[in-house]
Amino acid sequence: MTSTQKASPRDRLLDAAARLSYRDGVSIGIEALCREAGVSKRSMYQLFESKDDMLAASLERRMPAYQSRLTHPDPASATPRERILYVFEQLEKGSAEPEYHGCPYLAVLVEVKDPEHPASVVAREAKETLLSAFREEAESGGARDPELLARQLLLVFDGASARAGARVEHLDDALATTTVTALLDAAGVR
Repeated sequence: MTSTQKASPRDRLLDAAARLSYRDGVSIGIEALCREAGVSKRSMYQLFESKDDMLAASLERRMPAYQSRLTHPDPASATPRERILYVFEQLEKGSAEPEYHGCPYLAVLVEVKDPEHPASVVAREAKETLLSAFREEAESGGARDPELLARQLLLVFDGASARAGARVEHLDDALATTTVTALLDAAGVR
């Protein structure tokens, strides 16, 4: 976007929702969202039915970038094991950033108790997509029980993400990749 182009009110709201909900949680007020976006509440309600719908749209909009960041840069030449480990290397790398607060999708699932909340639905979809990717890689890599390994990998991912995001664990010593390597070895993944 050039300096002469300005983001639309919808995009500004979605960007503000992404920033503020990641930093402060989904309980952020509409006033704060609108102020951050430079958009009136009236305009917000013309663009979105509710704050909940705006949060869901914000999470949905971020999903391709989130998935891209976890995808090996050369998936065709990497082994299933390397593609799985890459996800955890990215987690470790991201967790070192000062503004890291964990996985935004896990945070929503923990914070929003209603499974029917629009943001919960999107967050669950993101987690299911990652679980499915782990399962496919586990199958391709020859895991004895791909479903179990995929669940274990997601558990490590979410646990490491949550602990690093809460600043009670540092992943700079390759804790996540070391743990995942042990799981991959035990499962027989090549």
